[in-house]
Amino acid sequence: MKSLLKNAREQKGLKTREVAQLLSIDQALVSKFESGTRKPTKEQITKLSALLEINFETLMTVWLKEKIIYEIGQEEFALQAIKDAEAEIKSLRISSANKISPQLQKLLDDIDALKLKLQTFRPIDNFKISQDFELEYTFESNRLEGNTLTLSETDLVVNEGQTISGKNMREHMEALNHIEAIAYIKNMIDKNLVLNEREFISIHGLILRGILPKEAGQYRKAAIAIKENSFTPADPSIIQKEMEALFNWYEINRSTLHPVISATEMQLRMLAIYPFINGNGKVSRLIMNFVLLQNGYIVANVNGGSENRMKYYQKLENALTGNDRESFLLFIAQTEQESLVRQIDGFR
Repeated sequence: MKSLLKNAREQKGLKTREVAQLLSIDQALVSKFESGTRKPTKEQITKLSALLEINFETLMTVWLKEKIIYEIGQEEFALQAIKDAEAEIKSLRISSANKISPQLQKLLDDIDALKLKLQTFRPIDNFKISQDFELEYTFESNRLEGNTLTLSETDLVVNEGQTISGKNMREHMEALNHIEAIAYIKNMIDKNLVLNEREFISIHGLILRGILPKEAGQYRKAAIAIKENSFTPADPSIIQKEMEALFNWYEINRSTLHPVISATEMQLRMLAIYPFINGNGKVSRLIMNFVLLQNGYIVANVNGGSENRMKYYQKLENALTGNDRESFLLFIAQTEQESLVRQIDGFR
């Protein structure tokens, strides 16, 4: 752990003082981490992983290993206890993974088969079709939020730089910003960056750039009613901790949950926190699709037409109020399945 942290810090050209300032902790504490005389907390591990660009799984594994050694390393029956614990953990993970309906499992199996089929096409063709899907995703995601640009108008704004008569500037900026946000998350994936609070804030900043500059990349300072008689906290520091916990949850569970499920859960859990005054819907779908793209799937493009929009928001509301999470999981899985089928059909 100590050499991993020190080497990563030096490679980034940071001093212990600078790391301490960025993490809002004492400089002496950073030095103790690197000397091995003090262990970071789980929350600090998440922040160090993001700041020093150390793979979260690698850092978390080392942290847990050293914690186990410290706690029971000298015990006579430590090895046997670890073996027994391993078997029980595997059993718990399998049990958790099996808590999905046969209908959803069948959909997930079909999605995986379609994903393998898509991978057989030439990358150059795949790139061209992906560009078309990204434009359509921008159009549909904005349409879900009330943007009135048509698909062809969105194309003209994004690819030709044209101004559409009768449409306001906000609608133009929403199209341009969303395309840039897609490019941003794809760049994160190319660089194998960990999804963390800093990147999350940047995505929101892109979505509202030039539209609501005072809100862009800023957590809300007002309480929001997510469901009847229930208000989410208004303290930005609380929201920050909740978001950090969410990204931590993803890194811990990403290897045991099907990517479609973890992607959908990320969207639902983010919306339950509702970190911003505006832009939560678009950002939550971008985070969901980041997870899908990171795992080799494609964008789950929710159709923004009036009938489907009503269905989407109704299922989303039911999931957030705790009445029916399964239906929303099925809805997103079906959307991913349809997106894969359409992209494959584009090669024929």
